[in-house]
Amino acid sequence: MGLAVHKNSEPVIASEPFGRLNELVKQAGGCVAIDGGFATQLERHGADINDSLWSALCLITMPELIRKVHREYLEAGARIISTASYQATIQGFQSKGFSKEEGETFLCRSVEIACQERDLFWEEHQQQVQGQNVGPGKVQRALVAASIGSYGAYLADGSEYSGDYGPNMTIEKLKDFHRGRLLVLANAGADLLALETIPCKLETQALIELLTDEDVPIPAWISFNSKDGTNVVKGDSFDECVGLADKCKKIVAVGINCTPPRFIHDLICTVRKATLKPIVVYPNSGEQYDPSIKQWVESTGVSDTDFVSYVSEWRDAGAQLIGGCCRTTPTTIQAISNALHENPHLHTTM
Repeated sequence: MGLAVHKNSEPVIASEPFGRLNELVKQAGGCVAIDGGFATQLERHGADINDSLWSALCLITMPELIRKVHREYLEAGARIISTASYQATIQGFQSKGFSKEEGETFLCRSVEIACQERDLFWEEHQQQVQGQNVGPGKVQRALVAASIGSYGAYLADGSEYSGDYGPNMTIEKLKDFHRGRLLVLANAGADLLALETIPCKLETQALIELLTDEDVPIPAWISFNSKDGTNVVKGDSFDECVGLADKCKKIVAVGINCTPPRFIHDLICTVRKATLKPIVVYPNSGEQYDPSIKQWVESTGVSDTDFVSYVSEWRDAGAQLIGGCCRTTPTTIQAISNALHENPHLHTTM
């Protein structure tokens, strides 16, 4: 089963296989805030992650800081938090001298930390509710999404923003690259997988085949990035990539991440024409990434206020999961959460 459809043609999440995601969105009134830029927040706390592992370096050096950032996003209102595994790969850890088994341990650690902090936050909320003898309020138990970045993220050369993997790249090579990490994360205790910043149709096909071939035990969402509001960054048709995702039963939500806010509305409309699955959007701040210096160029983005001004537009266009990507912070997510609660808009029924 996928989505049922209202007589007014608005998307409605059906029961299975959406499971926990379905229930979370329903409890939230139809639209859920998810977390924001993870590496951005690590750097704000002083972490030096100028490394090929990027934020995943902290799984080795500063796991407690990862825990702190998860807590900050939960307190800001995020009801889905992503693990610190976007740029974590078995191959990447091996390049640092770790064994395959140690690499798998770091991947599992990313899920363990997120789940532990989610559970602790929820237990504390429940105790507070019981102590005050009041209703549960607007807090729902968060879900944990195990983050899986594109092949370009592993290369750490900015190619997740171009999709240029060279003329010899094939679907089978991409499947071989992703398989080990995907299977470890899929069995580590997360609620779902987040396949993120996918820049090309070839990688979309590889990931979809993997999800099906390996019969992964948890659902996934897949999100693409775009630099023109029409195509994914490689130049492949955005519509075609979404169409591939729509046909995969393992994928329960489709959307856009690490894309300037000004492109999101039109891309949501493109997604909605191609699928009735829930739409997830988490744009970056609009700043531009310079791969030559491996830094975001400041003063090219939008403020938190401007970012959040888009939220109602995105929600009304059909987005049901809304957060932020690079250069967004808990302040951004708090503003998104506030906007969603101040102006509830029901998309879901059972």
